Parts: sequence; structure tokens; C-alpha cells
Amino acid sequence: MRISPFIVAALFTLFASAALCADRADRSDLLFADFEAENWGQWKADGQAFGDGPAEGTLPGQMPVNGYAGKRLVNSFHGGDRTIGTLTSPEFRIERRYISFLIGGGGFEGKTCMNLLVDGRTVRTATGPNLKPGGSEDLERFGWDVADLEGKTARIQVVDNATGGWGHINVDHIVFTDIKPALQTMQRDPSRTIAADRKFLCIPVKNGAKIRKVKVEVDGEEVRQFTIEAADGQPDWWATLDVSAWAGKSLKITADQLPESSKFLTAIESADAPKAMDGLYREPLRPQFHFSPMRGWINDPNGLCYFNGEYHLFFQLNPYGTKWGNMHWGHAISKDLIHWSELPIALYPDRFGPMFSGSAVVDWKNTSGLGAAGKPPLVLIYTAAGANVQCIASSTDGRSFAKYDQNPVVKTITGGNRDPKVIWHEPTHKWVMALYVGFDEPAKPGQKKARRDTIHFLSSPDLKSWTVESQIDGFFECPDLFPLALDGDPKKTKWILTAASSDYMVGSFDGKTFTPETQKKKGHRGQGFYAAQTFSDIPAPDGRRIQIGWFQAPAPGMAFNQAMTVPLELKLVSTPEGPLLSWLPVKELEALRADSTKLAPTDLKPGDPNPLAAATGELLDTRLDIQPSANSEIELIVRGVKITYCENELQIKNHKTWAPLIDGHLLLTVLADRNCFELFAAGGVVYVPFPVIPKADEKSVNLKVSGGSAKIHSAEVHRLKSAFIIP
Repeated sequence: MRISPFIVAALFTLFASAALCADRADRSDLLFADFEAENWGQWKADGQAFGDGPAEGTLPGQMPVNGYAGKRLVNSFHGGDRTIGTLTSPEFRIERRYISFLIGGGGFEGKTCMNLLVDGRTVRTATGPNLKPGGSEDLERFGWDVADLEGKTARIQVVDNATGGWGHINVDHIVFTDIKPALQTMQRDPSRTIAADRKFLCIPVKNGAKIRKVKVEVDGEEVRQFTIEAADGQPDWWATLDVSAWAGKSLKITADQLPESSKFLTAIESADAPKAMDGLYREPLRPQFHFSPMRGWINDPNGLCYFNGEYHLFFQLNPYGTKWGNMHWGHAISKDLIHWSELPIALYPDRFGPMFSGSAVVDWKNTSGLGAAGKPPLVLIYTAAGANVQCIASSTDGRSFAKYDQNPVVKTITGGNRDPKVIWHEPTHKWVMALYVGFDEPAKPGQKKARRDTIHFLSSPDLKSWTVESQIDGFFECPDLFPLALDGDPKKTKWILTAASSDYMVGSFDGKTFTPETQKKKGHRGQGFYAAQTFSDIPAPDGRRIQIGWFQAPAPGMAFNQAMTVPLELKLVSTPEGPLLSWLPVKELEALRADSTKLAPTDLKPGDPNPLAAATGELLDTRLDIQPSANSEIELIVRGVKITYCENELQIKNHKTWAPLIDGHLLLTVLADRNCFELFAAGGVVYVPFPVIPKADEKSVNLKVSGGSAKIHSAEVHRLKSAFIIP
């Protein structure tokens, strides 16, 4: 039988293709560039945009960069979006069917792109996704089919020839492969219209998902804008947006980009209440007597104030994610500093930018004119971070807040001015603002630019017009300024200047100038404590100086993240080291005590049985007064977390700090919650906040001594109830 030559040719082609596929299947991927070195190696950088080598993630002034592999990547944001340049690879031979890579940044064809060059001509190109303000610095997987170019010699060139917004490009992890890259076809600016027929929009969030930028428009006007880890499929939790202000209108919701398969927009729904809140406050890592938000990320406490019989706690809040971003002012109130109720968001981002940190005061004399008859206003003073200006908002009911229509009240001083702390200074009958102002000092030859951190002091008769009076160097972010009576003696009142780290100076203040009387002193001695603020307008009969700090206590996997410390009473006490601040938990915490284990005075020797074996619990307040002998080591284990004391040194896990005895006594308080501990030693002069997650089933307390003996003067372990009232 004669076989047609056409069939022979077809069979030859089929067998050849099969052989080629089999051969390709055996070829492993070739990693061409991962950009993990400190310099460019054989790559050649021209211009200034790409710097001297790969970037370690996000560069100064850039939004957070995510989605790259390893520790470094190509990032042309060196010097910001005003710089240009190219980055060109050495020659290589195309030996695989596909070139796969990660890319992000600007989306300007021919200007912010990565090109494949063969014989000096661009034969393939790709850009980042961003053309408009906002967007995301996330890198996405992309690839080229280069089967038709196999065997040819080529170069890759990364191009930044754009200035202005998104005038940069990010690239990483270039791989030659025979496996087709799993690419998602992206939709640009997909949108959906939904009726505002209920109070809330419930928006699906997936922790760790790609960050998308979302805007909400009403009648063609943008009313809300935020970034979110958008759930393309099953969400981890639901964020909530109050849309009651636009009841009856249509809301157009637009994302900057989404995969074609994404269910994010279609999953958004209207509701009369937040969605999927079953188990709220019962979550495994929800702190039970430290404040945390119902949903989202929390950081700096803002605007701590007593007003209309309530303690007000405002705070930095990202309601759309469990990472920093989208800064709003969250709001909670309490009658007793322990049981907090979260209220609707007080301040949303606006045309001036996100709502950064600040403070709050009661304008008792209505100097601002923002009050009403018999109703002094509660005034919030905050940084609008997009414009780096200071603004105010006010309320007469402590619930709804109106931004001042002539904001800002303090214009930009430098690009680094923020966090206004305002107090009333009675001797001068003026308001005083302590404001962080950062400067970039000129660089010396061969050195990087130096940063100069200052606190500026401003004064105002009415909270609206402000005059710069003086400044002091050496404090960074979130200042606080307040008086304290040394050892409780009003005749020995001093002024405390502190900032985000909690380090502080003791001195005097005349309404214009802070005059230090001490060197800067160490504040807290633990970890995860930042940006603390003290309450204003505490009633005179109370008279305490009460502080709350941001507790950087992670809650991995939860629909919320981070917390606040317990309210802390501050005092200024005389010590051999001079006047020092002390921190102790407020007395109101005692209301949470459910039952207690108490020891009578006794001696403790090495090898003795655990005297606190009867004390167990998840939420614990342990208080010790122990007199150790020379060279003895006291060991306290609370819920499996080891705390030791020996020769003026206190240690929790691997963290050590100075902790002196008081008249030979170790005075130690340990508060244990689900994801954080707070330790207080030496009468509160040593404060050790410490994020830690003990094992859920470990609830014991153990006390022992080694290397010597100890006399227990008192030991109490109080099991605490949750501060949440849960039906």
C-alpha cells in the first residue's frame, strides 16, 4: 500500500512536535535574575532612577511595595518619580518558550516598561498597571511567549523615562521556562452600581490578598476612597462602610483593577448591620481587657479626652484591612476606662488626605466659637497627611463631628510635620500645640542626608490661628506635654515632654518655651509600646494623669490587628537617679477581678513546692512583694511565659531590663491577656509592655527561687473577667 506524501509529512511533523515537547518537558526552568545582590553585577544602569543596586523593598516616600520575591527587586523610585534611567541586562540566548517575571509600578507604554530586545529592536514589552493617582505598588506575575525567538540572542531592558505620578517601574524574578505562566487577565477600572437602601455596605476582605484601590461615587462625585485586600473568592471577613449619608441614592463602586474571575464587586452587599459578626470579642486572639477594634487595624491613640461624663478614645484605624493604611479616626467611649463601646468612625479621609494622629480638648470657654449655648465643643486637632497640614473638627454631643470649613489651621511647615498635641495653658490664657516637625539636613560629602527631629511649640487664642513660639530638638513623632507634681506635691510641679518612643525630659514650661532640667530619660523598657497619649480634661477631683499607648500586639489570622495598653496612671517620683516617671495600671482594673489566690507571708526556698499552684486562669493579674536574699533568682512563670529577677535585672522570655529593688523588695505586677503581657516593677518606675501569645491551654502560675532564699511578704493572683459584656 502506498502512503500519501502528505500523510508522511503530517506524521513527521506530529512526531517531531511530540519529540520537541518531550524534550522541552525535560528542560528545567532557568532563573535569569532575582536581583538579590547589593549591586547590579553584569546589568548596566544608566541615569539616576535605578540607584546603585536593587532596592530592599519600599524606598523613601513610596507607598508599600508588595509581591516581589526575596529581599530585593528592581525599583526605579530612587529619588522619587522625577528621576529617569534604564537598566540593561547582559546578552543571553533564548532557550525556553516563555519568559516569566513580576512587574508593577507605572503603566506608561514605552516609558515605564520592561522590553525584550533582539538585534536592538523591541520585540516584546510589558508595563506596570498604574496610570492614575492612587493605585497599588503590588507586583503581578506576567510573561511573554518567545517560542518563535528560541535560539536568538537578546537583552532585557527596564525603562523609566517618565516623571510625575507613577513615573517608575518595579521588576523582579525573571525566569526562562517552558511552562506557560499562570496569568490573570486583569480588568481595568471595573465598577458596579448599588442602591444605598440600607445603612451599610459589607465589603469582602481576604487577608494577604492583592491590595486594590476602591472608590465610591455619588452623583459623579467621589465620596470615599480606600485600599483593600480584596477577596476575589471566599472572604476571611467583611469590612463595613456606613453609607447612610447617601440614603436613597445610587453608589458607583469602582476598583482600579481586578482579575476577570474576581467575585469582589458582586459580593459587596447592602445590610442594616455589619456582616458575619458572630463570635465578635470571642475570637481566639482577641485581648479581653485591652481595647482593640471590632474590625481592622489600629495604631496610635488620638484625642484622649473626658467629655460629657465619658472617656473618649480616638485612634488610628484602617477599617478595610489588618495592615496599616487608610488612616481614619476610630472612636470608642467608656464610663470607667475598662469597658469600651466602639462608636462610628469620627473622621474620614478627605481632600487633604488621610487622617493622621492628633489630640482632643474641651473648649470650655468656647474660644473657637464652635460651641453652642451652654454646650462647649469637643475639638479634635489632627494632621491631614496628604497635604501635611493641621486641621480641626468639633462636636457638642461627642458623637458627630464637623470639620472646620476653613481648614487647615496650621499650614505646611515641612513635609514632616504632624501629630499636634494641644493643651490649654491657664497662666497665659492660650492654647498650646506641641507639633512634630522633621527636617532633612543638607548631606555632608560622602554621607546621606541627616534627619533633624524637632518639636515646635505654637500658641493660639482660639484654636484657629496659630503662632510658632519655639522649638526643641531630639523628639520624634507624637509629642505629649503635661504637668506632674513631683511626689504629689503641687508646689513641686514639673512639666514632662515626651514623644512616640516614650522617652522624656523633665523641665519647666512658660507657655512658649520648654526648658529641660534633665537629660532625656528612658521611658518604657519593653517592646511594642508606641505613640502614647494622656487624657485631657480629667475632672479636677480625680486629678490623675492617665495615659494609653499603642500596643503593637499582633493577632495573626484575625479580622482585627493590634491593641491599646491598659490605661496607665503616671506619676513623677524622686529616685536616686533623679525624678522619674512611673506607670501603674489604673485602679479601675480591679473591677474585673473574679476570684483571687493570696499567700500569707512565708519563706520560699529552693526546691519548695509551687506556692501558687492553686492559681489558674487565662486572664491574670499577679502582684508580688518579695524580698530576695543575695544572689537568689526569682522565677515566675505565668501561663508558660517565664519571668525572672536576679540582681536588679528583670527578664521576660529573652528580653532583659534594669529593675531595682525598693528597700530590698521586688515589687512586681504582671498582667496577662491573650496576646500581650504588661509588667510593672520598682513601684512602676520600670514598665515592661511585651507582646506574647501564650498557649491557649496553659493557665498555670508557678513561683520558685534558686541560688538563695526569698521572703514572700505578699503574693496575689487575681483571675480577671473579660471587659466585654457578652450575652
